[in-house]
Amino acid sequence: MKLFLDTANVDSIRRAQATGLLDGVTTNPSKLAETGGKFSKVVEEICSITPGPVSVEAMAKTAEGFVDEAQQIAAIAPNVIVKIPMTLEGLAAVSILEKEKDVRVNVTMIFSSTQAFLAMKAGASYISIVLSRLDAYANESDILIGDAVTIQHNYGFETQIIAGSLKTQNHVLSCLRAGVDIATIPESLFFQMFEHPLTDAGITQFARDWEKVPK
Repeated sequence: MKLFLDTANVDSIRRAQATGLLDGVTTNPSKLAETGGKFSKVVEEICSITPGPVSVEAMAKTAEGFVDEAQQIAAIAPNVIVKIPMTLEGLAAVSILEKEKDVRVNVTMIFSSTQAFLAMKAGASYISIVLSRLDAYANESDILIGDAVTIQHNYGFETQIIAGSLKTQNHVLSCLRAGVDIATIPESLFFQMFEHPLTDAGITQFARDWEKVPK
């Protein structure tokens, strides 16, 4: 499973990239707004830090508008993936962008198995299921990601499934068990995954005992 950082903070991306375990980045308008920087410049800098896919959201309302805006966003850097929302107009744009404009698309805000199916059928390179929002409404997100993986396998879709906005290591485990392609996580969770109290205790004990070994 690939790991994407869910942020627009370039310092966070640099720290994660330095581990050699970061595979890409996802952003959204809220995270870009937090940076206070100019949209194109922030996206360009993120893309220069990580060679992996960087998802950037289009905010149009119509299929034609999405096609135009997506092409402008994709021109910022070769590793840009354009986020398109799971709407009728959005999916109409997906087919045009993927098949005619050579723009890779990430269909976002997916909250049902049938939405996942339609986005895959439209030819999206990626689809994003936002787990934390589902859990907030007492929906079982692990069932949805399992269904999405089943649909992907049953029909041979090449779309990669992104489990978005993970908040806990249990979320990560659910995705690993389901066979999700990509998980997007915040910096705090990314580095939390390296840690365990038994690891710390074991290293401390070995260091203490090593001091007793004649040199």
